[in-house]
Amino acid sequence: MANDLSTPLTGRKRPPGETGRGFPLARVLFAIIALIGIGFVLRLILANDPNGGRPSQDVAITSTRNSNQVANAVATGPATITADPQQYPAGSTIATTGADVPAAAGQPDAFGALPDLSEETANGPIPRIASDGRTPFAAYSRPSTAPAGLPKVAIIVSGLGINEQGSLDAIERLPPDITLAFAPYGKTLNNSVAAARSSGHEILLEIPLEPFDYPQNDPGPQTLLTGETPRANLDKLFWLLARFGGYAGVINNMGARFTASAADFSPIMEEFGARGLGYIDDGSSNRSVAPQLAAGNNVPFSRVDAMIDANPSQQSILAALTSLEAKAVENGHAIGIVSALPISVAAVAEWSAALESKGLVLVPASALMKQAE
Repeated sequence: MANDLSTPLTGRKRPPGETGRGFPLARVLFAIIALIGIGFVLRLILANDPNGGRPSQDVAITSTRNSNQVANAVATGPATITADPQQYPAGSTIATTGADVPAAAGQPDAFGALPDLSEETANGPIPRIASDGRTPFAAYSRPSTAPAGLPKVAIIVSGLGINEQGSLDAIERLPPDITLAFAPYGKTLNNSVAAARSSGHEILLEIPLEPFDYPQNDPGPQTLLTGETPRANLDKLFWLLARFGGYAGVINNMGARFTASAADFSPIMEEFGARGLGYIDDGSSNRSVAPQLAAGNNVPFSRVDAMIDANPSQQSILAALTSLEAKAVENGHAIGIVSALPISVAAVAEWSAALESKGLVLVPASALMKQAE
């Protein structure tokens, strides 16, 4: 019996090598396949969705270049965003420097900026043309009462706002007809700009533009650069415009490369025109296309005739001011620019007190800015 290979119950002869403990693998596999089939049938019956979540449309993904027509249109079209005079209708409120001011009341903010001449942005309020056509240039320029026929001289003091005490000293010492230009980086611009406006000065915003030796010579954060997209430069511009309010226009800080590039400068000048701002070229580059772009965009414009304190010594500054007087007599007007160094401020304050006795008259820079017809 030891060699009998038959099974005890069926009497089937087991093949050599098969034991009585063989696992029924075929039956298990059959049961699994049957369960999968039943599950698939039930899914079709219950979900009633033969596609089972498949995409309902095939899209070619071999290339995405130029497939977004909207993005292409934005990228190749004009990028300038202009102010909308209807954005804040009469009676609405807008956010100014820390408080909501009724636009209908026309109450100025801490800088003397009027609500209907401000447009709220993510960076803060920036200038715009009012719904009645008033411009920031017209509203914030200091009126000039200079008698006709006398040579006119304007002085711009630049670089204010970085040193608060130095700025406040200059504001107190200089006569109101001198125009003050503030850099956009001071931590206490609220105080110094408000002090300048309350003292009767017209003010300008300095815009950092790319010089030829950038970045070795860097005007500061948010510098507008050649070769960047108009959108990128406009985003920087809006940040700069929102640093403070109440300015009649802007003046470049450096920018010999940028102001020589019409392609890069044109969208920026177009924005100045759309927002009713004036532009003063600091006269540092003869290659600047600012005069042509300003004329084409209805931007009040002028160009500085002389840098007064290129050599910051008392004698050199007074000599440069004397040369500026001669230019004013020759042309009927002249604009000089000087930095906010204490020695320069002191020299200009002393010089301006005696100007009228020489048959010349001191005027704000806006009085010498040509406005488009």
